[in-house]
Amino acid sequence: MHIQPDEGISLQFGAKIPGPEITLGSVRMEFRYKDYFSTSPSTGYETLVYDCMIGDQTLFIRADCVEAGWAVVQPILDLWRSDPSVPLEFYAAGSAGPSAADAVLWRSDRQWRPLA
Repeated sequence: MHIQPDEGISLQFGAKIPGPEITLGSVRMEFRYKDYFSTSPSTGYETLVYDCMIGDQTLFIRADCVEAGWAVVQPILDLWRSDPSVPLEFYAAGSAGPSAADAVLWRSDRQWRPLA
């Protein structure tokens, strides 16, 4: 997914190459707003304010969904606050994340896909 300033979406997948043999080739499909529409999409805040003004709740999350999310996250926050021995991993902005995330996958012979 591509976010501002070049909004769109790209998909890449394998497809059979035409012919009698079963051979797969890489296919890339791309959609960019600027290639198909003469106007730029609204920013999230423009949409949010407009929906508030007209009373459209379609894109708003319901209160019970917010509460359900916090029911999952709050115990983790409480544990970190109450027990400093529980590890909390930090990493540099723009990096691939903490090395502990790699270790989680390595335990099952897996690895993250490269970001580049």
